[in-house]
Amino acid sequence: MRVRVNHRAISEQFALIACALLVLLAVPTVVFADEFRPALLEVTEREGGWVDVMWKVPSVGDRVLSLAPVLPDFLVPIGPGSGRSVPGAWVVYGSYRAGDKSLAGATLSVDGLVAVPTDVVVRVSLKDGTQHSAILRGGNDSFTIPEQATRLELAGSYWRMGTIHILEGFDHLLFLLTLLLIVAGIWPLLKTVTAFTVAHSLTLGLATLGVVHVPQAPTEAVISLSIVLLAVEVVRKYAGELTLSERYPWVVAFTFGLVHGLGFAGALSEIGVPPNEVPLALLMFNVGVETGQVMFVVAVSLLLAGLHKLHGRTALKVGRAAPYAIGGVAAFWTIQRVVSFL
Repeated sequence: MRVRVNHRAISEQFALIACALLVLLAVPTVVFADEFRPALLEVTEREGGWVDVMWKVPSVGDRVLSLAPVLPDFLVPIGPGSGRSVPGAWVVYGSYRAGDKSLAGATLSVDGLVAVPTDVVVRVSLKDGTQHSAILRGGNDSFTIPEQATRLELAGSYWRMGTIHILEGFDHLLFLLTLLLIVAGIWPLLKTVTAFTVAHSLTLGLATLGVVHVPQAPTEAVISLSIVLLAVEVVRKYAGELTLSERYPWVVAFTFGLVHGLGFAGALSEIGVPPNEVPLALLMFNVGVETGQVMFVVAVSLLLAGLHKLHGRTALKVGRAAPYAIGGVAAFWTIQRVVSFL
């Protein structure tokens, strides 16, 4: 018995799957916008066996996320601590006695993280001036403070943080996706991505070093607005117009990249940078951002190439619909972010 294979149907099915992936990428829910609102656990070791703890957990309306830090058993609380509400979060402060024990080698964890889709930034300052940072999430809800941190461990930690941040920053990814819909050819794409990299590396460094300071809320609004403007450029391109972004995509990428770098700096400030290791932490966080960016560009480029090869007509329909979906989501983010700081 011969089985007839409908290659056209298979190619259309693959094309539809690829389309669905692009749509899912283009219309993430609002909570995934790149506001980077993790929970924060800050532990500071002081002379005399004192330890100060600050726990900041995000809130949605009147509901605080069901997360709780778990501290080492040898820490004895001094008093009940204090808590207060701040915009978008609940903050708790507490003081502890550690006796003659050091936090080096101790383990910190967070209960409830497996069930809650968020990150927890951990910052630890030891009394000898050493600082450690980590990001916890479901499946990795504990952090053991190194006995003696090496520069290699610090570099790897900030590289991972940068990679995770870009892959979870849906507005940065949508900006890159829109650029990919505009730029044709490997060489123009290389110049465009390089210009974006140089620009955001510049402002990321300046903001982290304190040379430039721009409030985070307006920065995030401008980032989402940049996606709206690029989406309009894609629509104009498909209408047969020769747009500025199509003629000089690297100029557009560099200009908006300056703003996106300020957004990266806001994320890095949330994580914290050891004062004695600023150059290394800044470099490796940026390298991590580039790693995630390259992974995304390669994956989407292969997906688009496969879509065009298997079913050009479907690819054309998706291409024409994509900027409207992207622009709609970005416009919503822009309005939401402008309202948040007004």
